[in-house]
Amino acid sequence: MGARLNPRHAVYVGSFDPVTLGHVDIVQRGARIYEHVTVAIGVNPEKAPLFTAEERVALLKEVFRDVPNVSIDCFEGLTVDFVQRTGASVMLRGIRTVSDLESEFSMALANATLAPQIETVFLMAGERFSHISSTLIRQIALLGQGTASEKLRQFVPAPVIAPLLAKCHARRLQRG
Repeated sequence: MGARLNPRHAVYVGSFDPVTLGHVDIVQRGARIYEHVTVAIGVNPEKAPLFTAEERVALLKEVFRDVPNVSIDCFEGLTVDFVQRTGASVMLRGIRTVSDLESEFSMALANATLAPQIETVFLMAGERFSHISSTLIRQIALLGQGTASEKLRQFVPAPVIAPLLAKCHARRLQRG
């Protein structure tokens, strides 16, 4: 790519299905470091997410509506290609565990080979967020019964709770 990439613009990519407080923590910390953070929903057409891409965009926009230097986008294809299209030169990644570090390190090396002008920057998850995963969240929502809403407040932003419970309830009925 011939255009100069912006070192003060970072892109944070994930599936965000659903967005968790751990994701929010990484984005807010990144927004304090960089002039702009693009939160990018990677769409994999081979996967069947709980929320559609459009629903995830809407939820993320609601969650970050008060953070002026954060924007939300969606993409298919290689992450490095998307990062370059945004004009960013930084890919922001969150690390929760040692196993995350191993897989993220391998991915960072591959991305550096594909796009050496893009730097990968890792932020360690805050202690209270290191155990949170989207899989855990979906399990609590599916199995939490009447107390799921209260339990989910510890793991996901408030605007996500009602839509998450509705999706999980609909799935339970479909399997039912």
